[in-house]
Amino acid sequence: MKKDFMAKSGDICTFCGKSRKDANLLITGISGAICDDCAKQAYEIVTEESRTAGKSTFGLSQKDLPKPQDIKAFLDQYIIGQQDAKRYLSVSVYNHYKRLLQKVTSDDVEIEKSNIIMVGATGTGKTLLARTIAKLLHVPFAIVDATVLTEAGYVGEDIESILTRLLQAADYNVEAAQRGIVFIDEIDKIARKGDNPSITRDVSGEGVQQGLLKLLEGSIVNVPPQGGRKHPDQKMIAVDTKNILFICGGAFDGIEKKIAQRLNTRVVGYAASKEVDLVDKHNLLKYITPTDLKSFGLIPEIIGRLPILTYLNPLDRETLRNILTEPKNSIVKQYIKLFKMDGVDLSFDENVYEYIVDKALEFKLGARGLRSIVEAVMMDAMYTMPSKEEKELHVTLDYAVEKFEKSDVNRLKIA
Repeated sequence: MKKDFMAKSGDICTFCGKSRKDANLLITGISGAICDDCAKQAYEIVTEESRTAGKSTFGLSQKDLPKPQDIKAFLDQYIIGQQDAKRYLSVSVYNHYKRLLQKVTSDDVEIEKSNIIMVGATGTGKTLLARTIAKLLHVPFAIVDATVLTEAGYVGEDIESILTRLLQAADYNVEAAQRGIVFIDEIDKIARKGDNPSITRDVSGEGVQQGLLKLLEGSIVNVPPQGGRKHPDQKMIAVDTKNILFICGGAFDGIEKKIAQRLNTRVVGYAASKEVDLVDKHNLLKYITPTDLKSFGLIPEIIGRLPILTYLNPLDRETLRNILTEPKNSIVKQYIKLFKMDGVDLSFDENVYEYIVDKALEFKLGARGLRSIVEAVMMDAMYTMPSKEEKELHVTLDYAVEKFEKSDVNRLKIA
């Protein structure tokens, strides 16, 4: 009798009594079942209850929001230095959360989103900042590369492919994607070729910037669900970008010259020459303004839609040394873990770290240079140690110098 009841309960929706043959889908549980219609209604009820309880659809209330100092503390675990950039980024993300939670009130004050642009030399941590903060977030997050974008109709990816990546990150939940965050890397690569407006096609430069305007400002964009080219018969997904936060990053190689020119044009006379002496010539990016971005080749409309401008400091010797060993996912810790998986205990002399940092400064490749150098030093050991019986490897300075000098990486030095 009990067996018959269990069989019967698995063939009928416990909520509405619909039989298996009348339902599109019947999900069976331990002591009951639910049809697809009831499941959909249950989802809508839970969503509405969460909204009326003061929570957004991504499950956070005002009191649960990570505060700017909490966000920065999380970034500090993975990224050394760059205090200004981390503070700007933490505040922008926190304000984005608050903007999603804002309620319509009688004062008609609507919080606008604050898109952010980060400028810094290669290897200073722009992309790492974005990837790290994605670990903390409770909203969909997508990282896209601006170098593949072209004007519609040309070889390359359309602007809408940015939103396709965000939809994929949100499992095609449009409402969740419309509250997400997008990091556009290499934004400087779409600068127009000259400071004057183009009279001819600039299909991967100014044309792409014009296309980005509607995304940054906020509009309803028809997005191909699988990316790629648009086709007349293709089904599109409408995405409203009004609540999507855009974070842009770029190296802007050579912009220091434009900053230096601007700083020099402002000085006249003896008193002004003293101000020039106070300028930090080794880190001109700290003086960057929207005017410099315009001179580099970003159109004013784009700059206006990226109101928060911050910079990343060049990496000095002490910072590079700390990057090598201190963060949770530091390069040295990664190699120690790699060898540990083969049962080998890896250790380094302290002066090996100093040697690696010296070479990284020679190459002028920032933190990425550290990885290349460590890889060159450890390549032979990674090739032979898994086949050996040895369970311990200690890297001395002589060993590191010998392995690095015979590697091809040694030819990377930039004049």
